[in-house]
Amino acid sequence: MIRTVPTQPFDGQKPGTSGLRKKVPVFQQPHYVENFVQSIFDTLEGFAGKTLVVGGDGRFYNREVVQKILKMAAAAGFGRIKVGQGGLMSTPAVSAVIRKYGAFGGIVLSASHNPGGPEGDFGIKYNIGNGGPAPEKITDAIFARTKSISEFKIADVPDIDIDQLGETKIGDTVVEVVDPVADYAELMGKLFDFDAIRDLFKSGFTMRFDAMSAITGPYARRILEDQLGAAAGTVVNSTPLPDFGGHHPDPNPVNAKDLYDLMMGPNAPDFGAASDGDGDRNLIIGRGIFVTPSDSLAILAAHAHLAPGYAKGISGIARSMPTSLAADQVAKAMGVGIYETPTGWKFFGNLLDADRVTICGEESAGTGSNHVREKDGLWAVLLWLTLLAKRRQPTLDIVREHWAKYGRNYYSRHDYEAVPTEAANAVMEAVRSQITSLPGKSFGALKVKSADDFAYHDPVDGSDSKNQGLRVLFENGSRIVYRLSGTGTEGATLRVYLERYEADPAHHGIETQAALADVIAVARQLSGIAEKTGMAEPSVVT
Repeated sequence: MIRTVPTQPFDGQKPGTSGLRKKVPVFQQPHYVENFVQSIFDTLEGFAGKTLVVGGDGRFYNREVVQKILKMAAAAGFGRIKVGQGGLMSTPAVSAVIRKYGAFGGIVLSASHNPGGPEGDFGIKYNIGNGGPAPEKITDAIFARTKSISEFKIADVPDIDIDQLGETKIGDTVVEVVDPVADYAELMGKLFDFDAIRDLFKSGFTMRFDAMSAITGPYARRILEDQLGAAAGTVVNSTPLPDFGGHHPDPNPVNAKDLYDLMMGPNAPDFGAASDGDGDRNLIIGRGIFVTPSDSLAILAAHAHLAPGYAKGISGIARSMPTSLAADQVAKAMGVGIYETPTGWKFFGNLLDADRVTICGEESAGTGSNHVREKDGLWAVLLWLTLLAKRRQPTLDIVREHWAKYGRNYYSRHDYEAVPTEAANAVMEAVRSQITSLPGKSFGALKVKSADDFAYHDPVDGSDSKNQGLRVLFENGSRIVYRLSGTGTEGATLRVYLERYEADPAHHGIETQAALADVIAVARQLSGIAEKTGMAEPSVVT
């Protein structure tokens, strides 16, 4: 029943910050998926008879790859495979299920916020037993195996019916098709005061949640509408589609423009939110205000104690290096630790496991806590709803009061997408070549305090991660960060992060790009980005 199939390595099967991501036609090549999945299994040890969790965001090619994984996991010797009904399960839900049932690990099928469809993106990521993304030592080993693989093993059986709940067997392996929402919803009910949120909706509070035709639609409908009493239709674009309905499922004001325009208009509901392709990112918009992910992280950390699951307080906060320093102000005021890590949720895992932090987040719209080991879009929305239920103030007022207490970190990210790799590398090298000579230089009112290529020493396991982004820090607290993203599949995405701190509430009402104008000018001057990329303006500004 187990068939051994000869194969040859494919070039470039190197997992990035969130697994292996390529265009769908690349994954559709014969043996491409099988090679990578077999390389995962060949790298792991001690999983015989153990449980594997499998789920994806429903993007194009999801169902076909699920079938391959089920048959290969059975051939590899897993005892039980929990797979989401229809092959669906959000990334944070996969993490929750791994942790609840003590699974050996899980495979997540997603390219997160990247577009889907026959010519879109696809991805495979392995998560370890704590529910989080595999650390670099494992992904490096997987990549090494992909370069020498010569065969894979697969159970020679018909496809499993993944649309019906229940158990079937492949040899000695039990395949259990599970409700992808149930365990996650149960966990949310333990963390948050659902009664308080129900009372909020009963009071006439209105909301719009845009699931962007992606995975969080079923989760948001079940929790927000069915369990919490939000009005029917609160959740829009709620059916996961293989091409996300043509959406670019990255929850930002550009890609969720309909929601943004609604929230800025005269008939805006009280609160707006969205989530991305696989459910791990979030967009928060109050009536008349977009809450930046960096501000959202800081505000949620400051108010986490309002939720029953965090009533005893938090042990610390972690943020990725490019994320604004807003959370640092909160950590300092609360007297808890603040940790600055490279981009990539896997770097938070050790800190969470060691209970050094409770809340963590990234400027790219990812926020989460120690309840799972992934960022979690709907969790962030529910914590915001808890805050709104307890304070009974508009989002705009809550944000302004936060700035008045902690200061405002004006912050923006300029993305230059699909840049030819050589041009992107030239921009980075232009800045890198100036790193040692920049300290002490002045650019108008901005004087450089320090500059470096960020490196991280993990305080838990002692590992080091170098070359994580170029930083230019100014004496007035302003910052510029340059970084190449590892989440795209075409060319390079060059990200430029810009920040200025303003303590005086009298100056908190300036438009963000205007407030950052001098920082933006210096960022472009130092990098020569327009000349080297041919792009006079960024593709996306958030």
